[in-house]
Amino acid sequence: MNNLNPRQLEAARFADGPLLVLAGAGSGKTSVITRKIAWLIQVRGMNARHIAAVTFTNKAAREMKQRVASLAERHEVRGLIVSTFHNLGLRILKQEMKSAGLRRGFSILDQSDSRELLKDLLHRGDSERDVQAAEVIHHRISQWKNDLISAEQAVSAAEDDDDLRAAIAYGEYNRMLRACNAVDFDDLIQLPVNLFVSHPEILEKWRNRIRYLLVDEYQDTNSAQYELVKLLVLPMGKFTVVGDDDQSIYAWRGARPENLNQLQEDFPNLKVVKLEQNYRSTGRILKAANAVIANNPHMFEKALWSEYGFGEPIRMSQLRDDEAEVEWIAGDILHRRLTRGLEWKDFAVLYRGNFQSRLLEMKLQSMQIPYKVSGGKSFFARPEIKDLMCYLRLLVNPDDDNAFLRIINTPRREIGPATLEKLANWATKRQQGLYHVADDFALQEMLGNKPAQRLNEFKSWLDAKRQFCFGENSLQAVKELISDMDYEGWVAQQAGNPRIAEKRIANIWILVKSIERMLDKDEDSDLESVIAKLVLIDMLEQQDDEDNSDRVQMLTLHASKGLEFPHVYLMGVEEELLPHRTSIEEDNITEERRLMYVGITRARQSLTMTQAMVRKQYGEKVATSISRFVAEMPHDDIEYIGEGAVIDESKDDQVAEDTLAALKAMLNG
Repeated sequence: MNNLNPRQLEAARFADGPLLVLAGAGSGKTSVITRKIAWLIQVRGMNARHIAAVTFTNKAAREMKQRVASLAERHEVRGLIVSTFHNLGLRILKQEMKSAGLRRGFSILDQSDSRELLKDLLHRGDSERDVQAAEVIHHRISQWKNDLISAEQAVSAAEDDDDLRAAIAYGEYNRMLRACNAVDFDDLIQLPVNLFVSHPEILEKWRNRIRYLLVDEYQDTNSAQYELVKLLVLPMGKFTVVGDDDQSIYAWRGARPENLNQLQEDFPNLKVVKLEQNYRSTGRILKAANAVIANNPHMFEKALWSEYGFGEPIRMSQLRDDEAEVEWIAGDILHRRLTRGLEWKDFAVLYRGNFQSRLLEMKLQSMQIPYKVSGGKSFFARPEIKDLMCYLRLLVNPDDDNAFLRIINTPRREIGPATLEKLANWATKRQQGLYHVADDFALQEMLGNKPAQRLNEFKSWLDAKRQFCFGENSLQAVKELISDMDYEGWVAQQAGNPRIAEKRIANIWILVKSIERMLDKDEDSDLESVIAKLVLIDMLEQQDDEDNSDRVQMLTLHASKGLEFPHVYLMGVEEELLPHRTSIEEDNITEERRLMYVGITRARQSLTMTQAMVRKQYGEKVATSISRFVAEMPHDDIEYIGEGAVIDESKDDQVAEDTLAALKAMLNG
């Protein structure tokens, strides 16, 4: 506790009632949470198994666990829960399966699997229009679940035909999930809340299990998450929530920053502690951030400050067009790295939309500057790879209901939702997996001849492939699997154009080649162990944001939250981009301003903003205007440079000379 500042210490040592810690960007909130956990165990004598700390990402949960482990002995933290909201919900469901209407081994459907199931229920095809329609309804269902609105409530509240269609689909979708012994991502919060409300004895059991709750990033909670927290901590109110309404940038996925305000109504004795000392940025960067965010309405007032000195001016570079913009950014990064002895990973380029990264990527490639784009699609997240991995998973594990549901109609086998629901009900009755009962003789009478025959043919075909999976012919079985069902033809049909089809088919054979290499590498490997390794590779690839290699970081403003970099470039600080056109049209600038605030506060030593005075949009060149957020910053702290500003040519000459001198020194060294 010695190295905590007075406000951090106050927050870490208060445990006798409800506490809200308003933690500004870079104010050391993780230190407060982890040290508080250690203090509760070591000083207050609380058993670790009665403490739970909840956050939003696996990465944040891992960091929290590691920090707590460094502060306490292993035996002291035994039983401590540190997890994401969804992992906590999963833990509850696994322990209360029967009451939740689930069976052992229930599947968790990810977003793409959920949409595929919904598409089948809606009898939609695979055209772009059909896919978008399914996505819209899936989004509505997700919102209803996050707001704890049941399918019945959604139907009764429907105001038009679109609402009614979505609400009816919601009910059918839930029925299919339960029949298939599956849940989706939103169920991991909604179902535990419903369980606690309908079974007070189960709620009491979990209140006794979790006697002190800590929640990080509280401004990002949705209605269901708020209700889960509230149910667990009532009536004693033994909790600490940490949040910052100025960094709430996820309204589009259900986050409610007003949950911070709701706490005061639900817990009138709520104590509020503000963390305003920043341990990340220079004073000038914080001054700009404070000035911008002051234009938003506030539930709680706070102002960040730092002891790191005032720092260099914030630069605003106005360039001729978007090509000149990326050329300037790449050149400036190269110049600063050479003249200041920095590493590539010291630089980050942040932008409002992924489309902005393409030109910059090409420019960095041409200048041989190493870079990493965060938030790109994982190889294993591509639909063709997910399909094949599900086939392989089902080959080695016939109990994998999730894999069965994804591939039973990929390619199309005319096995509809009604058939699947009857199959799922029969599997539940027999207490077996879907695949195991697909050829049960008794099913034929329930399904009719054609559906039963299709299921039979599918199972017989896959059974034949399984016979070769665990010997010398396992690779041949995989190749035959692909050719037998003409998967390449299916991919080409779905792709829309030949170039996309070619890339997706190439991905299929990259996966097959990877399996071949892994089988050849280890003589004792079989297909089952190789697939287990590939699943692990997938998980590690999803955690790729921890890559510490020396590369310029490129990422969206949304993806940058929680990160920090010595030198930050905010790219495209223009009206209709930041703030976004949609927000301007809807007169909803507050979240865009918070996004700007997040971008500014990622910078530790220097902040540079850019504007392309002409930007290509939909094939046309359109003149832009500088973002209103720049005008909200202190004018004296901004240095305007580039083609849109009055240029001191001697300064430009000096920059060129410095870069040349640094290059010569490098070559001579």
